[in-house]
Amino acid sequence: MQLKKFSVPFHKIDRIFVSHLHGDHYLGLMGLLFSMHLLKRTADLHLYGQRGLDEIITLQLKYSKSSLNFKIIFHHVPFSAPSLLHEDDTVIVHSIPLVHKVPCTGFLFSEKPKPRRIDKDKIDEGMRLQHIALLKQGKDVFNEDGTLLYKNEDYTLDPRPSYSYAYCSDTAYSPELVKQLHGVDLLYHEATFTHEHEDKATETFHSTASQAGRIARDAGVKNLIIGHFSARYKELDTLLKEASAEFPSSHLAIEGETFDLEKL
Repeated sequence: MQLKKFSVPFHKIDRIFVSHLHGDHYLGLMGLLFSMHLLKRTADLHLYGQRGLDEIITLQLKYSKSSLNFKIIFHHVPFSAPSLLHEDDTVIVHSIPLVHKVPCTGFLFSEKPKPRRIDKDKIDEGMRLQHIALLKQGKDVFNEDGTLLYKNEDYTLDPRPSYSYAYCSDTAYSPELVKQLHGVDLLYHEATFTHEHEDKATETFHSTASQAGRIARDAGVKNLIIGHFSARYKELDTLLKEASAEFPSSHLAIEGETFDLEKL
């Protein structure tokens, strides 16, 4: 329902990463899978999560006597050490070990370096597609006899920035995260409680807003988004103020908000 509300085309989703097996982090998954089924999805779907996610899903399919139109490929995510989960031409995904009541991981999404961009104002009629492909790769183009045809820097623009995003869902304050989060462009870190309720955070293996800000500061990230707020807080400004005291570039994770990294 939320994907539809915010016009996210969920038929394009090929991989889903589930941090841990507490209900608020996976109970909506079956509804999404059945919606994909009803919309005649046939492409494979990759699910990444803790051991048991496959059992939860197959058990529901078994007792509802259901069979999906598409194949689900389960990937068990190790929770004791960072692990490479996925890599393609554009992005690399690693797990981030977190500290919670049950096995739990965050995820680090890192864009690969992007190709140089052709300066459209410089393209001439004699330029072939293979010439353009070489220029995008950052190469100069030579004739068969070795004569320089196109010097790369004369016909291309710098590649667009490559960004990184770290998602740390439910976790107690863990300074061990700092090394893996170093320098990321955008960090989502839970901030369930304010400093006033730090004892409750410790008891439930959650973090305070100030602790989230401290992680962002120590890791040298560029921007922080805090979320997973306890329902006891009717006004969220207190949480934002607390995180901002440790790390000024902090923002609230309000569902439906868009964060443009080029403008933050």
